[in-house]
Amino acid sequence: MFDIKYIRENPERVEKAAKDKGVTLDLDEILEIDKKTQILRLAQQKLLEERNKAAKHKDKEKGKKIKEEIEELEKELLPLEKKLKELLLSIPNIAKSDVKSGKDETENEVIKKVGDIPKFDFEALDHMDLGESLDIIDVDRASRVSGTRFAYLKNEAVLLEFALVSYALQILTKEGFIPVVPPTLVNTEVMRGLGYMEAGGSEDMFHIPSDKLTLVGTAEHSIVPMHMGEVLNVKDLPKRYVGFSSAFRREAGSYGKDTRGILRVHQFDKVEMVSFVEEGKDDKEHEYLLSLEEKLFQALEIPYRVVKMCTGDLGFPAARKYDIEAWMPGQKTYREVTSVSTVTSFQSRRLKIRYQDNGERKYVNILNGTAFAIGRTIIAILENYQNKDRSIAVPDALQKYMFGVKKISLKKG
Repeated sequence: MFDIKYIRENPERVEKAAKDKGVTLDLDEILEIDKKTQILRLAQQKLLEERNKAAKHKDKEKGKKIKEEIEELEKELLPLEKKLKELLLSIPNIAKSDVKSGKDETENEVIKKVGDIPKFDFEALDHMDLGESLDIIDVDRASRVSGTRFAYLKNEAVLLEFALVSYALQILTKEGFIPVVPPTLVNTEVMRGLGYMEAGGSEDMFHIPSDKLTLVGTAEHSIVPMHMGEVLNVKDLPKRYVGFSSAFRREAGSYGKDTRGILRVHQFDKVEMVSFVEEGKDDKEHEYLLSLEEKLFQALEIPYRVVKMCTGDLGFPAARKYDIEAWMPGQKTYREVTSVSTVTSFQSRRLKIRYQDNGERKYVNILNGTAFAIGRTIIAILENYQNKDRSIAVPDALQKYMFGVKKISLKKG
């Protein structure tokens, strides 16, 4: 949420930044309500001072009259303050100056490509042909139990999942990340504080209205609010977490796209990184988190490219975002497997997460990045490591976590 003072001083920049993200603002309304609330707050303050004087002089009659005036004023002020807060929450974060202005994903920038695209002397299969024949992915039974866009991982796919988790934890804990398994249900108002409920974001979430809870779409959704309302010590920054959890998304608006297999499902598991850093140090941290994502995929020896999002594909809270897209031989294209974003102080202002620095309280900068989206990484492994006989070689980096399994082969009988 923006500081209203910043909006007063930079209305054109705020309006353009929102427009670049496809959000239309009525800044005139926001500034008009702000002006009215300022006038009423000044009047309220004056009345409070008068009431204190009346109390000091033990003038009960005057004190009673002033109290009634304050109550009348608050009847006008409180709805205005509530409306102003709602309008401020509807303003998306401003993109960094180095982010390209663009309307949608077609205008994203490919920053670099890493690794050679594999060449097979046979027709490469997609992950579902491989997964079903190897008896490690079952979407048919899952659809009977839970509906479409769910899957059972079985046999060696389960070993692959926890090998990926173990490998990511090994790398990231050595880097000083604090491991955490967070809740997968978050208070819906807390979720709104993260900035994911606006601009249609709520439609992509699973809500439990009776309990005022929302299922997380990533571990970040419950890791970031760990410190809401707190004042951290600057000496403890950067504070970095690596979390593992299941995640849940409706995939609203994506029906008819990527429905085959486990690429776009309602439930999936992720290993997620979250960083809290000092104000103005998020650019350096952003590059650091991206380097860790690249390190993980380079270890798997899977070709990928790094894509920088334009404003129209950036998302409501993000100020800058990179995606890593892995090459998928069975689909003959690159597909997103991880992302990493800085949200600057956007979430910390909404959730009141600050730090103490030489007597001054400042808002932390917050970043989030995916170490492994498990399902999509398994897809990349199956398709890049497939053999002509449909067996799958296990990447060297994961073998020590696979209980002796170095190759996933067709089941006998």
